[in-house]
Amino acid sequence: MSTRLNMFKTQPDAYKAMLALEKYTQGTGLDPLQKELIKIRASQINGCAYCINMHTKDARKLGETEQRIYLISAWREAPNVFNEADRVLLEMTEAVTLIHQHGVGDELYEKAINLFGEEKTAQIIMAIVTINGWNRIAVSLHMQPEL
Repeated sequence: MSTRLNMFKTQPDAYKAMLALEKYTQGTGLDPLQKELIKIRASQINGCAYCINMHTKDARKLGETEQRIYLISAWREAPNVFNEADRVLLEMTEAVTLIHQHGVGDELYEKAINLFGEEKTAQIIMAIVTINGWNRIAVSLHMQPEL
């Protein structure tokens, strides 16, 4: 599978818009490791090898353990590994990424609001939306992981 067009050279204004979203998420109050959990889980769901590779490396640089990274895709089966905030982040990531299946249910929304508050919940949703955009670009263009 060869990489397709370079979106960032072909559509520089679109690239700048995506970078603006990324810059926004970097400036939020979300913990950097929380952001990486979101990015890894959404990328797993979307089958984006490029982003999985990038964000697992980034998570390790921030101190995330190999064991937790391995267990992200099975987080529900590892309740002793992920705390309540992690579990709500991962569940929100799945619900927003797979919005067409069930949406974001009231119970999950209330859990997020009660745990994170409105401002941080909005930031979480935007972080999920942003990585989903990057995933769709990378998968559509066959972007390959850097080894």
